[in-house]
Amino acid sequence: MLISLAACITGFLLDFIFGDPVWLYHPVRVIGNFISFGEKTLRKIFRKTPGGELAAGAVLWFLTAGLSFLIPFAVLAGAQMLHPVLRFLSESFWCYQILAARCLVNESGKVYDRLKENDLPGARKAVSMIVGRDTENLTVEGVTKAAVETVAENTSDGVTAPLLFLILGGAPLGFLYKAVNTMDSMLGYKNEKYLYFGRFPARMDDVFNYVPSRITALLMTAAAFLTGMDGKNAWKIYLRDRRKHASPNAAQTEAVCAGALRVRLAGDAVYFGKLYKKEYLGDSLRPIESEDIRRAGRLMYVTAVLMLMVVGALKATVIFLIYL
Repeated sequence: MLISLAACITGFLLDFIFGDPVWLYHPVRVIGNFISFGEKTLRKIFRKTPGGELAAGAVLWFLTAGLSFLIPFAVLAGAQMLHPVLRFLSESFWCYQILAARCLVNESGKVYDRLKENDLPGARKAVSMIVGRDTENLTVEGVTKAAVETVAENTSDGVTAPLLFLILGGAPLGFLYKAVNTMDSMLGYKNEKYLYFGRFPARMDDVFNYVPSRITALLMTAAAFLTGMDGKNAWKIYLRDRRKHASPNAAQTEAVCAGALRVRLAGDAVYFGKLYKKEYLGDSLRPIESEDIRRAGRLMYVTAVLMLMVVGALKATVIFLIYL
């Protein structure tokens, strides 16, 4: 248990220093390929009815989630039998791959750089790499908001939620979470193709992110105070706006971030040429600016460190009491 905790801390530090190892084939791509293969196979097996597609999606979820947990568990168990150091090194590297804090900061930083160069087309292209909405007609304000929103939302999805699962259950539980998250990203659409097939994966993603997103929101509020942002307003906006989203989890951290920065986020957005009406989060106490992208990144990092410290300390205490 302590080996897993130490591996998690090591992985976090490696991600902070080096960022995502893009030169190496990422395990999440393996999960994604399995999901694609499983979808094609199960669509041939199950009937093309709402019930059949619901069942196929559920079967794919259990297969993907189960294998994503069991394979790393078995590999690490084998490594432990050979030598604990081998287990620690393997798990540390996997934890490093699972976390995406540095990648999130780097990619949003590209948007910031283009904005500072007054390169709006370049900023639109950069932000299109990290958001799902249409970006070709976004203004400077729209590009900035999109970048800040994706950092705020992915603070939980891409950083603190996987970090929480890594602390609690090591790399196997971390990969389980990434599988759940990846299935939602690939299948959780409310269009004709995935309305039924992707429903179970989307619901399970909501379940898995329910607690992490709320813990993250609380820690992000504390981070707002620690970074000199408006922590009092962050708490106020969180209490008021945290449910103003179709997803039960997405607005949790976005609301805190909007309050901490004293800006208004969210609102209507265009996806695949169609306008979607959305409520605003926060109050426009000042105009949003490109520096807010960097501020959101700092808020994310301090929130992640708090998650590591608080939950890590709790786990270490429990281990100590068990073996006392």
